[in-house]
Amino acid sequence: MSLDYSNLGLKVGLEIHQQLKTKSKLFCKCEAKLSTREPEITFVRRLRPTQSELGQVDPAALFEFQKGKTIIYEADRDTTCLVEMDEEPPHLLNEEAVDVSLTVALMVGAHPVDEIHVMRKIVIDGSNTTGFQRTCVIASGGEIRVESGSIPIQTICLEEDAARNTGTKGLAIFYRLDRLGIPLIEVATGPVINTPSEAGDVAFAIGRILRATGKVRRGIGTIRQDVNISIRGGALIEIKGVSKLELVSRVVEYEVQRQLNLLKIQDELRRRGIKKEAIKDDFIDVTYLFKESSCKVIRTAIDRNGIIYAVKLPKFNGLLKMELVPGIRLGTEMADRAKFWGRVGGIFHTDELPAYGISASEVDALKRALAVSSEDAVVMVADKPENAQDALKAVVERAREAIDGVPSETRGPNPDGTTRYTRPRPGPARMYPETDIPPVPITRDRLKRIRASLPEMPDQKLTRLINQYKLNKKLAEQLVNSDFIGLFEEITQEVKVPTSVVAATLTETMKSLERDGVEVENLTDEQLKTTFKLVDQDLTAKESLSDILTWLAKHVDSSPEQAIETLGLKMFSRSQLETVIDDVLGKNPNLIRERGPAALGSLMGLVMREVRGKADAKVVNEILRKKLEAINKR
Repeated sequence: MSLDYSNLGLKVGLEIHQQLKTKSKLFCKCEAKLSTREPEITFVRRLRPTQSELGQVDPAALFEFQKGKTIIYEADRDTTCLVEMDEEPPHLLNEEAVDVSLTVALMVGAHPVDEIHVMRKIVIDGSNTTGFQRTCVIASGGEIRVESGSIPIQTICLEEDAARNTGTKGLAIFYRLDRLGIPLIEVATGPVINTPSEAGDVAFAIGRILRATGKVRRGIGTIRQDVNISIRGGALIEIKGVSKLELVSRVVEYEVQRQLNLLKIQDELRRRGIKKEAIKDDFIDVTYLFKESSCKVIRTAIDRNGIIYAVKLPKFNGLLKMELVPGIRLGTEMADRAKFWGRVGGIFHTDELPAYGISASEVDALKRALAVSSEDAVVMVADKPENAQDALKAVVERAREAIDGVPSETRGPNPDGTTRYTRPRPGPARMYPETDIPPVPITRDRLKRIRASLPEMPDQKLTRLINQYKLNKKLAEQLVNSDFIGLFEEITQEVKVPTSVVAATLTETMKSLERDGVEVENLTDEQLKTTFKLVDQDLTAKESLSDILTWLAKHVDSSPEQAIETLGLKMFSRSQLETVIDDVLGKNPNLIRERGPAALGSLMGLVMREVRGKADAKVVNEILRKKLEAINKR
């Protein structure tokens, strides 16, 4: 479906967050890296919201608190100290991270602040032990140029990354503190992006600038995009944590589609004449109706002394099954709310019943018990009494919001670009000054020093790669747009492997492996460097690169040498290779007699079948050609 986004009044603003490749964390001297060790330290916290200086409580913070979660933190001494545990005040701001942030600011023409002041931003989902995230404005203004025009930059900030969520167990949520405090740059655009494709282009262009510094980390989780989206008549939706640049445009497309369909539901509800006050918190115990049900979810809840509550949604019949985006309906959004607020597995509603082992007769009995008409819908939840009631309260609230159209909220991305509810949007009362860190003045001398050594802009780098490394334009562009441009230049300075082979492996091969489900983010720079050195030393063949990298991605702590040994990809010596070639020649005398020198191609194929991945095809061709010539001269 083609949409006129200008007519819809689409406005998009982006916040691009990228981890910086610094030696230490933002507010301590701990090494900025993710740990591969088992945790040595664990401790428990329960965070709660407080009033701001104006006496206000942030709604997002209150939401997280009401989940009733217990936070269990895990740490080790290599990557964590008392600062991350909130047992010691933060140290001075990391000067290396400030320099990188100022470099980005100058590259996009932004105006650095005279003095950096660190602020606290309330976050009590457990990802920060303090209950807030430290952040500071580095610069404002500037622009990013894309094909459609110039996009203004609002702010460039430097902040600490959050702790790493490692799982949940009941009401306990586990966080690893290794990531907490790693420097993170945030580049925020103005809300002037008007199409999904433009949003993708802008995210891509900002990513290129960040990578051009050579000071950003690569891999899944090191870059995240927050996308703020609104359309005329809709609401401002913040989608947090889009991890792949290529997903940005799809996220915008789906969010526009979702809001348009929610507005259609709003129109239909108004046509049906439903008012908010008609949707009541009247939860009816209908457990007795399902004592003999074949539904496994209901049977499990009853066996655990649970209860089944139901609520009537007047005039909502048929609307809960209305698809908003592929795979997501209004009923799905109600279920998301129920899961978050009620801690339940999901909901049942009459737009999808009978199903799931619930019979038509049970549905009829349910409708009679709640005295519903043909225009009404019923939602029910099977769980502990308090959970079921909290879940239905969230469903009722979401139904009331449907009358207003699109609720303003924070959502999270799904892998396909659709989104799910995560929490209410934060209010203006979540920021306040950090009193433990002194201001940092930005001097003219500092800016002069940084300006004198600004890195190449992406277009300049593209031209240089083509000329210096004799790459074609496509391969050079792929390098500039990848996370491996710096590593490419390091490798090509250390080894004599053809530059095109190195470039293609770091771009096309890595992308292909990622599409095949290989976790290429597990590969370290050192593993990649060593692998190319082994090829350079003729210890393995360039044709083996894909197999070696696949094995290393699955065996995180292993070496490339172990990979070629385990996979049997160690190169044949020249004498071993000659033995294989002599064997092939000895088995094919008729072919040689009939075709003479023209047999080379067929023989080459037979030899390579035996030695592929263990010999260089050029060397094979050289030896085979000489031996074949000698035979033909007899």
